[in-house]
Amino acid sequence: MASISLDKLNKHYGSLHHAVKDVDLEIADKEFVALVGPSGCGKSTTLRMIAGLEDISGGEIRIDGKVVNHLPPRDRDVAMVFQNYALYQHMNVYDNLAFGLRNKKVPESEIKAAIDRAAGILGLHELMKRKPRQLSGGQQQRVALGRCIVRNPLVFLFDEPLSNLDAKLRAQMRIEIKRLHAQVPTTSVFVTHDQVEAMTLGDRIVVMRDGRVQQVGTPLSVYSKPVNRFVAGFIGAPAMNFIEVTVGPALAVTADGLRLMVTEPAAQALGAYRGRKVILGVRPEHLVLGEGAEGRSFDCVVEVVEQLGSEILLEARLGGTRITIARVAAETAVAAGDRVRVSAPPGRLHFFDAETETAIVG
Repeated sequence: MASISLDKLNKHYGSLHHAVKDVDLEIADKEFVALVGPSGCGKSTTLRMIAGLEDISGGEIRIDGKVVNHLPPRDRDVAMVFQNYALYQHMNVYDNLAFGLRNKKVPESEIKAAIDRAAGILGLHELMKRKPRQLSGGQQQRVALGRCIVRNPLVFLFDEPLSNLDAKLRAQMRIEIKRLHAQVPTTSVFVTHDQVEAMTLGDRIVVMRDGRVQQVGTPLSVYSKPVNRFVAGFIGAPAMNFIEVTVGPALAVTADGLRLMVTEPAAQALGAYRGRKVILGVRPEHLVLGEGAEGRSFDCVVEVVEQLGSEILLEARLGGTRITIARVAAETAVAAGDRVRVSAPPGRLHFFDAETETAIVG
């Protein structure tokens, strides 16, 4: 069982910077987990501690049930794919793939068999005699993946491996990595700042901020039930709209230009907030142009129209707040300056405490 267990993992850089703070995480055998968060949140440092490339300041790391805190990287049986590919420029593809196994004195016949298998999975057979400088970015990334496969490690570690690729190639490589995990179901940890990569690749995602884990769950559960405002705003594209509202006595929330009825179970949870301000969150894709049920609609003024071909993205103003409305039909006749009616389905509304920013769960 190539599980990974992190118990109260910490990393200090001197006395000034606490990079990773009490991270607890259990990763099951063959699971693909994505660590996601903004730059500086501690996700890459956590990955490097798992790999043994960073010393830990406190806590425990177990791989396959074995404590590896003080083991050097070569003894942890992990393979890592870096952002910059880390290929040997003077070697051809075959020798890059063979390098790690040759260092372990693996017989050449076994090396060839392992490389043939990896090349078949990743489509590398025609590239074997080329040097890295003769390869495209996507080809170099496939070679870096192949180098992991031939080692047959307990764990794959990915450190933002798609960051250097253009948008189209990133999408292609996401599919390649997804297909690779289906064919070679190895326990994998994938670090990214791109929430789309995390959502599409991870069996579960781990959202981090300022060195701490904010939420762990399946992509759908984190998207649907964020535990706080940070997670709600970070997961989802375009980002969730946030509006400061006041909880009224009649199961309604109000703001400048807005009055929405709240249904159960949110209404019951908001009962303790009557007369107080809370943060209303609603995703752009859950706002719909047109009149909704009574108490479910509001007017706003369109400021920017983004034509995306398949749909329109609207930036609008509601009182003193800017909001985004997504997935408007591409043929909709709307222009900057238009006043539009928007409805918000009650089951799609999120509420957060204005001070703690934690979710108010009904």
